[in-house]
Amino acid sequence: MMKHISLLGSTGSIGTQTLDVCRQHPDMFTVEALVAHRNIDLLEAQIKEFQPKVAGLVDPDAYKLLKARYSGPTQILGGKEALIAGATLPEATMVITAIVGAAGIEPTVEAIKCKKTIGLANKETLVAGGPLITALATEHNVDILPIDSEHSAIFQCLEGQDRENVERLIITASGGPLRTWDAAKIPGATAAECLRHPTWNMGNKITIDSASLFNKGLEVIEAHWLFDFDFDHIGVVVHPQSIVHSMIQMKDGAMLAQLGNPDMREPIQYAMTYPQRVPLHMDHLDFSKLLTLEFMPPRYDDFPALKLAFEVGAAGGFKPAVFNAANETAVYAFLDDTIRFGDIYKTVSAVLEAMGSEDDFTLDNLLAIDQWARHKATEIITKGTR
Repeated sequence: MMKHISLLGSTGSIGTQTLDVCRQHPDMFTVEALVAHRNIDLLEAQIKEFQPKVAGLVDPDAYKLLKARYSGPTQILGGKEALIAGATLPEATMVITAIVGAAGIEPTVEAIKCKKTIGLANKETLVAGGPLITALATEHNVDILPIDSEHSAIFQCLEGQDRENVERLIITASGGPLRTWDAAKIPGATAAECLRHPTWNMGNKITIDSASLFNKGLEVIEAHWLFDFDFDHIGVVVHPQSIVHSMIQMKDGAMLAQLGNPDMREPIQYAMTYPQRVPLHMDHLDFSKLLTLEFMPPRYDDFPALKLAFEVGAAGGFKPAVFNAANETAVYAFLDDTIRFGDIYKTVSAVLEAMGSEDDFTLDNLLAIDQWARHKATEIITKGTR
C-alpha cells in the first residue's frame, strides 16, 4: 500500500536521508509535502525531483526568494504556515517531523488532530510537550513511530514482549567527541572540537548536544513518554562504537539489543515501512569482520546535563520544556561564540532555578513557557558576557 509522506525538515540530515529511503522505494512512497528552514537551492532540487503538492521555507526572506524564482506546479508557502500546511495536508498519510527544536510542537499537534501517522525525529516535541502529545495521540488513535536510532532500537526490542517482563530500558550513548577528555578541559572545548563527532554525521545543534550529553538527557525524557517507563527504569550506557543502538533488560536478566551500523536510514525506513521490513541498500553490519564493542558508565560528574535531565524528567510539569528551550538558546549562543561550552549547562540550570509556579498544561501555556525560557536564557547570557 502506497504511503503518502509529508516531510518537515527536508533539507536537514534526517530529511535528506528520508528522501533517500523514498528513492529506494518509489513503489511504496510518494512525497506530498517538503518543508525546510532556509536552504533554497536544496529544496528547489528536491521539489524538481519529487514534485510535491506543497513546499515551503520557514525563513521569510528565503521564502520570498523561492516564491519569486519558482514557476512550477508545486504550491510554495512560507513561515509557520508552511509547517502547518505540510502537517495537515489532506493527501498526506504520514508526517515525518525532522525539524530541530520546539518548532516541531505545533505542527505535530495539528498533524495528530488530522489523524496522520507521526514519524518522530523531533525529540523536543515529546520532551517539552509529552503529556499533551501523548494524550492527543491516544484521543485520535494516532501512532507515533520513533525515528531516533536509540528509540527505534527500543521500539524494535519491545515488539512482541510482555511489558510486565521488561525490567528497564537501556539507552546507548556514543559519549561524543569529548568522551575521553580530562574533566578540567571540558568546559573550555571549542565549537570546532565539539562538532567532530566520532561516529554520527548530524546537524550542528544535535552534535553539540551529543558533546555535552544534553542530547542523551533529551532522549531519556523522550523514552519515558514514548514507552511509558518511569525514570527509575531507564538507564544510559556509553558505547563508543554506536553499533548497539539501545537495549532492554528483561526481569530474568536477559538483555535484548538492536544492532546496526551508525546509519540513520535504518531507523528511518523502519518507521516508514512499519510493520513491514523491506530491503535497504547501504553498508550493513558484517560479523565476519573484526568487531570490538565497548560499554562503560557515563561520567555524570563531568557531563552533568545527563543527571539534570533525569531530575527534570522526574519532576515533570513544564520543567522539561524549560530544560529544552534554555539549552537550545544556549547551544546557539555557543555556536555563535558568545559563551563557553561549560556555560551551556550553567545557563540551563540558572533558567530552571528562575522558574515560578506552573500553570495548567495546555498548548498555549507550553508555548508561553517555552518563550519565557528562551528570553530568560538570553538575558542570563547577555548579563554574563558584558
